[in-house]
Amino acid sequence: MDVRIGIVQSMKELDIELPDDAEREKVLADIEAALAEDGTILWLTDRKGRQVGVPVGKVAYVEVDPPNSDRRVGFGIS
Repeated sequence: MDVRIGIVQSMKELDIELPDDAEREKVLADIEAALAEDGTILWLTDRKGRQVGVPVGKVAYVEVDPPNSDRRVGFGIS
C-alpha cells in the first residue's frame, strides 16, 4: 500500500510504500488520530523498516491507495 502526503508550501510530496501486511483500516485510523491533534508528528514505517515522521501542521493532504481488490489493470471501460 502506498501513502502519499502533500506538504504545505512544497510542490513535492512524500511517497511512502508500506509493507504488504499493513492493515488499511488501521493505517487510516492512525493517520486520522495524528491529524486530529495539532502539534503532533505522523509516524509511518515503510517496507524497509525506515520510519518517516511528518509534523501534522505541515500536512496539506494524505492519499492512500485503494485496497488491492479495487485496483484495475488494463484499458477496460467502466
